[in-house]
Amino acid sequence: MIELGKIQELEIVRRKEFGVYLAEKQGDEQDVLLPKKQVPEGTEIGDRLRVFIYRDSSDRLIATTQEPRLQVGETELLEVKEVSRIGAFLDMGLEKDVLLPFKEQTHPVRKGEHCLVTLYVDKSGRLAATMRVYSHMRSDSPYKEGDWVEGIAYEVKEGLGAFVAVDNRYYGLVPSREMFGTVREGDRIRARVTQVRADGKLDLSLRDKAYRQMESDSERILKVMEEFDGVLPFTDKADPQIILREFHMSKNAFKRAVGRLLKEGKVRITEKTIERTEAGKGDSKGAWKDKRSS
Repeated sequence: MIELGKIQELEIVRRKEFGVYLAEKQGDEQDVLLPKKQVPEGTEIGDRLRVFIYRDSSDRLIATTQEPRLQVGETELLEVKEVSRIGAFLDMGLEKDVLLPFKEQTHPVRKGEHCLVTLYVDKSGRLAATMRVYSHMRSDSPYKEGDWVEGIAYEVKEGLGAFVAVDNRYYGLVPSREMFGTVREGDRIRARVTQVRADGKLDLSLRDKAYRQMESDSERILKVMEEFDGVLPFTDKADPQIILREFHMSKNAFKRAVGRLLKEGKVRITEKTIERTEAGKGDSKGAWKDKRSS
């Protein structure tokens, strides 16, 4: 059976001036045209070719030896080539772009944007793309607790967190409690696996383990203090929203980092402020200079 939207190996069963016809085997009723410009030199009747099946501009099944960026059921990041009155057209690596209908967009996309989509066959038998990729994710990832992974945030739900397609194919979730700073749909995410659930889905964190994260949090605090001329106009008892806005970290993480800086003699805490000491001045400049040069 010739499958739309799939790469498959088919046999050349007859030749015409405008190309060759392919089928699973000689004698099959169903065949598909591979245009002449796509036919490799030296091929003969009976040879088998690896091709992708899609529909041309006249809505006819056609084969190509070009490699698509994704097949039906697969998820990939594709570029928006243009936006029309019926939806957006995405570059999937073929002569013909694939349609992303408006109803399959989780937010209005723009030309030049890259969006994570899954390829599917619509009700009319045409290839189309959807940004609603959750049901196409897999739960058989090779990752374990403590591993660092990369993926794309494809949906952000207030109170729940950011859904992430790890390696563009595995279920991942950054719970709200682990989201410090803004995560938007389409953002590339680097995260730590905090748990592999019984169903195989991954719980993620954007931060390292507390004892490791404390060092970079301390450096961030010293850097922000530079922008406040060495004095923060609040203490470690500040409102959590102020801490999140200024430092992109939780109040607990902030207090741990300030405690470390206090122990190292790099800051002092007054009734209403946190002030950088002379030791803190030298450390913040050196640490951030090293980061910029690395």
